[in-house]
Amino acid sequence: MVSIAAELPTQPSLRRLRQFGVHPNRELGQNFLVDSNLLGVIGRLAELDERDVVLEVGGGLGVLSEYLAPRAAFLHVVEVDRGLEPALRDALDPFGNTTLHVADATELDLATLAPPPTKVVANLPYGIAATAILRTIEELPGATRWVAMVQREVGERLAAGPGTRAYGLPSVLAQFACDVRVARTVSRNVFHPAPNVDSALVVLERRGPAATPEVRELARAAFAHRRKALAGSLALAPGAPDDVRERARAALEDMGLPADARAERLAPQQFETLAKALA
Repeated sequence: MVSIAAELPTQPSLRRLRQFGVHPNRELGQNFLVDSNLLGVIGRLAELDERDVVLEVGGGLGVLSEYLAPRAAFLHVVEVDRGLEPALRDALDPFGNTTLHVADATELDLATLAPPPTKVVANLPYGIAATAILRTIEELPGATRWVAMVQREVGERLAAGPGTRAYGLPSVLAQFACDVRVARTVSRNVFHPAPNVDSALVVLERRGPAATPEVRELARAAFAHRRKALAGSLALAPGAPDDVRERARAALEDMGLPADARAERLAPQQFETLAKALA
């Protein structure tokens, strides 16, 4: 008679899917990594060493968690789905340097994480990918490197340069603080269930502080009506001063840009220059 254990797949995600009776939740963007060959790629991009404190958002079935734990000083794993806790405990309990936070990563108080993360490494749920990356850039000043699996379109948006169609608010806020690149695209077939789009591994390396609230609000207002000139978009923002259109046009000309330039024409740091001019 063959034992139940012997019938379980050896790949950790597939094994835990069956062992713990997990049914992927599409609403939570649960697409579990079932190709363990990608773990080494993620590890090399993360440049992990024994001093790193890693934050993993979206622990899932723990296949990435159990790869990261022995390669870092400490690992914080955040997972919103309490139904995945048994599978994650199976992955994390062998290690004494991990904490599982069953919480919504978009609401968790990141400043309370102890020890504070120095790197963020994650297979991010599609629905929160950009939000999670931008929030950790802003709220984890000690984090220096990000390696995230995201929807390919999101990765391209984060890395897009000024003047391109993909360039927008996420591009500005990510690149204000970090050098951003898409390291490689990833086939949808390495996940279960397979999503409807391909993914990408995006790498961010910090080179400065996050954008200030003033710069973030300015950039948000500037891209709110991206088909309009930037000055006109600012004038449409709630509570905008009556003269902001004229002042923005003058400031843009002082910066060597056309008065009717659109938001996608400005490089990330130019939004800081404009914010100071309009203060």
